[in-house]
Amino acid sequence: MEPYRFSLTIDIRRLRVLRELRERGSVGATASALNLTPSAISQQLAALSREVGAPLLTPHGRGVRLTPQAHLLLEHAAAIDTQLERARTDLAALDAGTVGRVNLGAFASAITGIVAPALRRLRLERPRLVVAVHEVEAPECFTRLDAGDLALAVTVDYPGGPHRTDPRYSRQELLDDPMLVALRPDHARAGQAAVALGDLADQTWIVGAVRGPCQEVACAACTGAGFSPDVRHFVDNWEAALALVASGCGVALVPRLAVPAEGFAGIVLRPLSGAQGPSRHLYSAVRAGSANHPSLAPVLAALAWASASPRQATKANILISK
Repeated sequence: MEPYRFSLTIDIRRLRVLRELRERGSVGATASALNLTPSAISQQLAALSREVGAPLLTPHGRGVRLTPQAHLLLEHAAAIDTQLERARTDLAALDAGTVGRVNLGAFASAITGIVAPALRRLRLERPRLVVAVHEVEAPECFTRLDAGDLALAVTVDYPGGPHRTDPRYSRQELLDDPMLVALRPDHARAGQAAVALGDLADQTWIVGAVRGPCQEVACAACTGAGFSPDVRHFVDNWEAALALVASGCGVALVPRLAVPAEGFAGIVLRPLSGAQGPSRHLYSAVRAGSANHPSLAPVLAALAWASASPRQATKANILISK
């Protein structure tokens, strides 16, 4: 027998035969318990001995007894059985959606306003379900969704984006995120409950999220109000846009979710007057046919819960009243 091998392959069914032999005490009793012939039991044990490269049985009177190597092997077999049971449990949990991994892509303000609250809920309800968040904007999120790098994307409707009936995706509508006008407290319109966009036609403008859907929404809203905005400042994040407003560099349209919950020093936020102010529509997208996957379904449900949370409306009221 070889005392050591660099590779070891064992048929774990043969470990059960060895365990039964230890419990029953004889080849005949083991054969009866497993509904096999004594010859089949001997063949199984001989094969196991060859696999591990060690003797497992030694003659003892008219029967056999286990060698020290066999007892040592059975100690490891117990650990193998335990791990296999854990695997069975985890596989059942995966089917039930209580474990798994989901790669989720979202833009920054959606992460703050929707994804983070959803993950707090999921940690309580499904602590073994891992959601890995990737900050990514459209259209890159769809490229990565198509490639399988992401299982789910939270994004916004925008010109040139996938239409609602695009057969490649299943989408879940989340919320409409209204655009608020950010002004300095000493601005002439800061004391109004709501501001008409046309009253800001002569202002210098700051555009955040350059080349993104929000820039398109803001510019389209200004055009709809009858003017082309004098855009002088272009920044790639909303905090920078708010800082420029606070510094007196102009005014900006900012989505509600992009404003910190505690507000932003040196600015006031006002809704736009009119029946239908500009907003961006947020939704989640998964590859078509995957929405009911056991790991994805609870994440989608948590996102829907976070989007419908009254905290969103409360947050808007606090910010606008400052």
